Amino acid sequence: MTRYFKTSDGLSLAFDDQGQGPALLCLSGLTRNREDFDTIHGLSRRVRLIRMDYRGRGDSDHGDWQSYTVAREAEDAIELLDYLEVPQTAIFGTSRGGLIAMRLAHTHLDRLTGVLLNDIGPVIDSAGLEAIKGYVGITPSYADYDEAATGLQKTYLDDFPEVGLAQWVVFARRIFRQTRDGLELRYDPALREAVLATTAPAPDMWPLFDALKGLPVAVLRGENSSLLSAETLAEMAHRHPGLMSATVRGRGHVPFLDETESVALIDAFLVELGA
Repeated sequence: MTRYFKTSDGLSLAFDDQGQGPALLCLSGLTRNREDFDTIHGLSRRVRLIRMDYRGRGDSDHGDWQSYTVAREAEDAIELLDYLEVPQTAIFGTSRGGLIAMRLAHTHLDRLTGVLLNDIGPVIDSAGLEAIKGYVGITPSYADYDEAATGLQKTYLDDFPEVGLAQWVVFARRIFRQTRDGLELRYDPALREAVLATTAPAPDMWPLFDALKGLPVAVLRGENSSLLSAETLAEMAHRHPGLMSATVRGRGHVPFLDETESVALIDAFLVELGA
């Protein structure tokens, strides 16, 4: 059931909170929403599964696009934990969510019990960033979900060669909303302004990753990922002895989390958390 809480700057953000056990806060990708984690909904039998929509995404209020930053979204995550009186949590971070998790390791390490990163690391390949800039905030031209599924399958055929139309329909329903005039984005189009305004050289994020030392850390990587390279994953493993990782065959950015490799790694991570 969707619930809401107020941030310190007055926005109403959506979340859901199900299950019992160790807390697991799920943070989605840049343009995504908490439905990114529908495929792991069953984990609420093992953990307290908390999923939130960032400001400007999903069912949350839209705000000033200048507040659509990793720093502010990390603060929102802490405010949600405070609202729910959750002293510590593990984080399952997909893409943008993983960046937020690493930032929180640097600023609020005492609140974290572990981190699972889905196709993201301290080095983001430039080709992937350019691809994101090409589509973020652009209203789709699709008339309905079936048309969107066909278009998505064609667009991502090289990165997701084995994904059929039925799965793309499910994905389309997560990221688009049907209107009388066709599909629209399920996030604030002004997010594009926030992304394009980030023109400065990317900061060195290795210190943020290194802050995870001592915590259980797992990394999923899509075999065809445009953001997380095999070389970066290898360096992450070198810097974090005991790192759990899996490369998901036939997936790009990002794995859907229902793949055999994903399920096995998620299970291993939860065991480390005591779930």
